[in-house]
Amino acid sequence: MAKKESYEEMLNKLQDILNNLEEENMSLEDGMKAYEDGVKLVNKLYKTLNSYEGKISVIKEQKEVEFDSRNDDK
Repeated sequence: MAKKESYEEMLNKLQDILNNLEEENMSLEDGMKAYEDGVKLVNKLYKTLNSYEGKISVIKEQKEVEFDSRNDDK
């Protein structure tokens, strides 16, 4: 099974794609392929951020419930 890329690795790849698109004279086909790869990475990054946001919300809610229940004991 392939190793899942970290958020930072995907972000670095996206930066490399952007740098190549800005600095290199590439063919239209190569430019379109790089652009397509960049869009795919942006979508993966967006999904990853949404996943992290959901996890943070769950953790935050759990901690708030734990905090509230400790305050009820007093």
